[in-house]
Amino acid sequence: MTSEVRVDYQTDPSRYRHWRLAFDGAIASLTMDVAEDAGLRPGYKLKLNSYDLGVDIELHDALQRIRFEHPEVRTVVVTSAKDRIFCSGANIFMLGLSSHAWKVNFCKFTNETRNGIEDASRHSGLKFLAALNGACAGGGYEMALACDEILLVDDRSSAVSLPEVPLLGVLPGTGGLTRIIDKRHVRHDLADVFCTTTEGVRGQRAVEWRLVDAIAKPANFIATVRERATALAAKSDRPEGAKGVVLVPLERTIDDTGCRYRHVTVDIDRARRVATFTVKAPMEAQPRDLAGVEAAGASWWPLAMARELDDAILHMRTNETAIGIWLLRTEGDAAAVIGVDDVMALHGDHWFVRETRGMLRRTFARLDVSSRTLFALVDGGSCFAGTLLELALAADRSYMLDTPDDPTLAPRITPTEANFGWYPMIQGKSRIARRFHDETEPIEAVHAIAGQPLEASEAQSLGLVTMTPDTLDWDDEIRMAIEERASLSPDALTGMEANLRFGEGETMETRVFGRLSAWQNWIFIRPNAVGEKGALKVYGKGEKTAFDWNRI
Repeated sequence: MTSEVRVDYQTDPSRYRHWRLAFDGAIASLTMDVAEDAGLRPGYKLKLNSYDLGVDIELHDALQRIRFEHPEVRTVVVTSAKDRIFCSGANIFMLGLSSHAWKVNFCKFTNETRNGIEDASRHSGLKFLAALNGACAGGGYEMALACDEILLVDDRSSAVSLPEVPLLGVLPGTGGLTRIIDKRHVRHDLADVFCTTTEGVRGQRAVEWRLVDAIAKPANFIATVRERATALAAKSDRPEGAKGVVLVPLERTIDDTGCRYRHVTVDIDRARRVATFTVKAPMEAQPRDLAGVEAAGASWWPLAMARELDDAILHMRTNETAIGIWLLRTEGDAAAVIGVDDVMALHGDHWFVRETRGMLRRTFARLDVSSRTLFALVDGGSCFAGTLLELALAADRSYMLDTPDDPTLAPRITPTEANFGWYPMIQGKSRIARRFHDETEPIEAVHAIAGQPLEASEAQSLGLVTMTPDTLDWDDEIRMAIEERASLSPDALTGMEANLRFGEGETMETRVFGRLSAWQNWIFIRPNAVGEKGALKVYGKGEKTAFDWNRI
């Protein structure tokens, strides 16, 4: 293992140390109550509701539970159990002790979790109210910014702030700079003042600057929270009276050779620094109607597969940083995959189907933003069809075996309607549209043959695969491609892949992952932040920061 501690992203409410979930009809309360001594790693205390990766893993799990297990919930109130403190943000001492890779992965996951809150509001009908019952700083305010509304207690002391620049010499790491401009439309000059002051902004000024939506006196705070949560719930289309789907624990085995689930396996070749992800088509008959889908619950193939793939991506991304190349394979009956897609298309408005497609959308998006080389291998036994074709479309390159002498052995790929908008990337486009830069002719050419299995020559002529080696050349060409890639600088590859994967058109999410993450990544290795006298290193030690005053 190459990470500082093996991280397990699986948990459940019975094991939470930092959050409390409560349900009252259409309103759920997600209360932050961080246990100081329950950090994910030793060496720091999570004081003042500060958080580390372990806190965010629980938050991610809680959001999943609300989505799937409680379809009756329409509004989630995010608040704190601490007196006069909402959240003081990411734990500074944790960051000061962490390696560069840990800090970057931590920021990426917290960004994905905040984006997941907005995804649930946009696609699932879940609305979020941040009920700030006390001081709210840094990453705590970034958590609030992800919500639909922010209510701040007006007690003459509680403020919102983004103090990272003046206090730590780094940037807010979870989209704060982007959201105050893109989402809350804070005026540029006021944002400049806000982001360079440590004390933050409170009361009516916070409302006037658009940093919060409303304030309430302490005596009226709880009643105002309930009033605004109820108003948000009225905007939701989540069903009343629906029975939730319990997210049972994943069955998996993880060891030094990889990880194995029912529908996903990851095999690690440490000598070549390669991991092979194999995603399997349904192995049993799948339900064809809603009653069967609901009865299947968490074992329904698309949800089960998505949860397993998501867990595998997170495990490999965090715990296996030296494995830089991910080979994406599929295995099984393409018709079975298409059959499941047909059911999802027919019942796309049903809450459970909608949530399942949302889980797939977020999992594929997590793959897109992972800093690993992605090669898809379409060979014998593959089933890159419909939903599973998204894996090949997400890849940096795709290799498809050509068998001109024996068509019966030829693998095939099958585009379907699922590839034309079900699973948009973070810039809002389908991977087909991204592939062809929104050009009408090639997109329509693929759309015209949707549902038809394509051999290598047909797929290449349509621009759906990169290379089509024949049987004689396949092994050598794949080997050389992997060896060449493995010889290149991983830093340069991370930058190159991120630039090439996302085409025209930006969204708030692309700016968070691209522009902000690139700057934060750079700042995290600069001596002004992490040098011996850098702001992040000397914070809390009573020492004076020593800056290099040269502008770079």
